[in-house]
Amino acid sequence: MQELILISVSSKNPETKNTLSYFMKTAGMQMHLWLAEGEYDQWAVECYTKTESKELSVIRKIANSMQLDINLVKQRNRQKKLLIADMDSTLIIGESLDEVAAKVGKGEEIANITLQSMRGELDFNQSIAQRVAMLKGTREDILLEIIEETYLNNGASLLAPTMKRRGASCYIVSGGFDFLTIPIAKKIGFDGSFSNKLEVENSLLTGNIVPPILGEHAKKEALNQLSKKYKIRNEDVAAIGDGANDLEMLKAAGLGIAFKGKQLLRDKIATHLNYTDLTGLLFLQGYTINDIYS
Repeated sequence: MQELILISVSSKNPETKNTLSYFMKTAGMQMHLWLAEGEYDQWAVECYTKTESKELSVIRKIANSMQLDINLVKQRNRQKKLLIADMDSTLIIGESLDEVAAKVGKGEEIANITLQSMRGELDFNQSIAQRVAMLKGTREDILLEIIEETYLNNGASLLAPTMKRRGASCYIVSGGFDFLTIPIAKKIGFDGSFSNKLEVENSLLTGNIVPPILGEHAKKEALNQLSKKYKIRNEDVAAIGDGANDLEMLKAAGLGIAFKGKQLLRDKIATHLNYTDLTGLLFLQGYTINDIYS
């Protein structure tokens, strides 16, 4: 039985097409359809192969050496009805809490805790409580500075317009904080957000999080809640994230994507985007570059 494979990369390199052609030939793949052929620096091609799923990891090692993403595509129910996206280091560049910490001279200390948590080395709920406690006394207006200084990852602004034209809904589900998830969701056309909330008194952070904490288990619960709201199955959901706290959510979704994921996600989630920007989430669902920029 032939499998459908998607090879993709975001690249300005004029030799990219030659690289893709060489890889397809070397891997014994039959080209089926170009979804993007260099437009807007995007490359995505569907191929057929008789490679067994278990052999994909071997081919992926070769693809990684050539800085290409390669993923097995399920052809049934390919375009999803609901998108759930993590925010920090997924929709946006960097970790928002780390940016707050940098403003008050605690950037390196808190960033180290964040990294350990995202790798799955620390309990997420405990680590986020620890990090927020270290920000006690921070002025609330610093949060407004973070909003102004936050940049989107490439492709983030294309997700909702493209998927909503086909009737899908889009939500941020983040272990980050609503001071940023709310304006980011509005900016990129998402329908809403689920996130944590910093407690503030007299315009200062108290060092506490307004309960309950939205952690790893809560992300999966949010996915289930939204599936129920829209009367769809989890199979109809696409989810994307980068950290260990996204694992349960990604495993529960019909299409779970590790976006430049920490090693824990790469080991446990089958679909990876390491060299393709967020536009790759749309290519994985079969959208062409013309669908995206129509």
